[in-house]
Amino acid sequence: MSILVVTGTDTGIGKTVFAAGLAGALGAHYWKPIQAGVDPEGDKETVAALSGLSPDHILPEAYRLATPASPHLAARIDGVEIALDRLTLPQVDGPLVVEGAGGVLVPITETLLMADLFAHWGRPAILCARTTLGTINHSLLSIEALKARGVPVAGIAFIGDPHEENERIIPQIAGVPSLGRLPRLDPLDPATLATAFAAHITLPEYFNGR
Repeated sequence: MSILVVTGTDTGIGKTVFAAGLAGALGAHYWKPIQAGVDPEGDKETVAALSGLSPDHILPEAYRLATPASPHLAARIDGVEIALDRLTLPQVDGPLVVEGAGGVLVPITETLLMADLFAHWGRPAILCARTTLGTINHSLLSIEALKARGVPVAGIAFIGDPHEENERIIPQIAGVPSLGRLPRLDPLDPATLATAFAAHITLPEYFNGR
């Protein structure tokens, strides 16, 4: 089973759209283990709408929290205790795309960060990053945090308008491959996403799920 973890430098940068494009391109199963905030819907529903995957390829969350906040806070407010043993990677036939919540150092509990969970899984991660001002710092810090925990970084995927220098310097300094840049799409639908993903994103050669 080939597994890729999709994470980001921040929340709201487009990593769910990227995850939908990735899962659709691979014909993968999609799993978001922790969803915090479901008004009007969660990321699972967005991926279902954009990926073109059959409903049985969209897996239920381990935790679906109502409060839109960091998972540790959302769980506290919702009266839920997050347990590591419920965050075991599901077994599926074929590739699996797993989407984290927020950035790499978002707390899941008082003692467990998102990057710690990725390290526990030991699977390669793709970091999604904006192309705009501030992305150099955010991206390099995120990659350092992942590498410090031994998380394999499969590459960085940029999202947004082109910025030649940011797209050049971050992979060079971080020592990770650039997987390309997914442009903002209008309209955004399964067809435009699939076309843009195929045209702009290249997955690592060692990933055999494609």
